[in-house]
Amino acid sequence: MGRICIIDGHPDPADGHLVSALAKACAEGAGDAGHEVSMIRIAALDIPLLQNAGDFALAPAEPIRDAQAKIAAADHVIFVFPLWLGTMPAACKAFWEQLARGGFLLDTGDKPDQWPHRKMKGKTVRIIVTMGMPALAYRLLFGAHSVKALEAGIFRISGFRQIRHTIFGGIGAIDDQRYADLLDQCRRLGAKAA
Repeated sequence: MGRICIIDGHPDPADGHLVSALAKACAEGAGDAGHEVSMIRIAALDIPLLQNAGDFALAPAEPIRDAQAKIAAADHVIFVFPLWLGTMPAACKAFWEQLARGGFLLDTGDKPDQWPHRKMKGKTVRIIVTMGMPALAYRLLFGAHSVKALEAGIFRISGFRQIRHTIFGGIGAIDDQRYADLLDQCRRLGAKAA
């Protein structure tokens, strides 16, 4: 069995969001399958915006170091977030910027012109995105650009060996049956750890 870190990327700390329910379903499925599960809820963290490159090189504050420890210990990461204005919410972007501080995701060493040492080598990741528009429209009309940028700009460059994504579209008007189906699908994804 593996170690899984699930990141709930909804920025609103209020209960009742589909993203949070999906993240919990992933955790349930992973736990029921015997995986060791840790969770990070972005809405529960105080995440300042990075202001300069000098701060990027320094270690982040304690809550982010705790998140780094959970991800470092994991074999598989599941990141669930809502699509807002064509990409992940600003709080998610701030989270990944803070998480990358101090050479956590990748390290260029003393020579900034060298290819970075990829610190997440061997880990796998599943990205789960919810959105109001149909998933097919997001893929065909918009090229799934924000998911591709996340895959290449954060996960691939930092060494994740297997990057998969699941896109749930049309969630603005889902009925109870589809809601239950999405939860079931996330339980299966959590159990498979893939």
